[in-house]
Amino acid sequence: MRTSFNISDDLLDEFDKTWQAEGLDSRSRGVREAMQEYMQTHSRLEDLEGDVVVIMSFDYEHEAIIEDIHDVQHRFQDVITTTNHIHEGEWCLETLFCSGPAPRVRDLTYRLRDFDAVNRVKLMLLAEQ
Repeated sequence: MRTSFNISDDLLDEFDKTWQAEGLDSRSRGVREAMQEYMQTHSRLEDLEGDVVVIMSFDYEHEAIIEDIHDVQHRFQDVITTTNHIHEGEWCLETLFCSGPAPRVRDLTYRLRDFDAVNRVKLMLLAEQ
């Protein structure tokens, strides 16, 4: 099956360098592997049950959504125990330490991923109870 994507030239250049450096035979192979990893990460997040302790990191364009990010964090203060925020030029890196019901942490993750100005959201599961 053939498909197409709209992505920036910079992202495509970096992706091409990466799959070639890893010795993959094609861009298609790199895309398939990236998609499989994405689906596995999604499945692990969906499978979480009970109370969890996670570290959540995400980067975003500061000026575009800082107020919206703060609103989300206030709505999820029942599971966010600590935040850390640093600036890197126009971008910010935020680290959230979260503890609470898995569905609530999952909702926070998906809410942050909804923003176009958020580049990526990564979770590290520390405990599942």
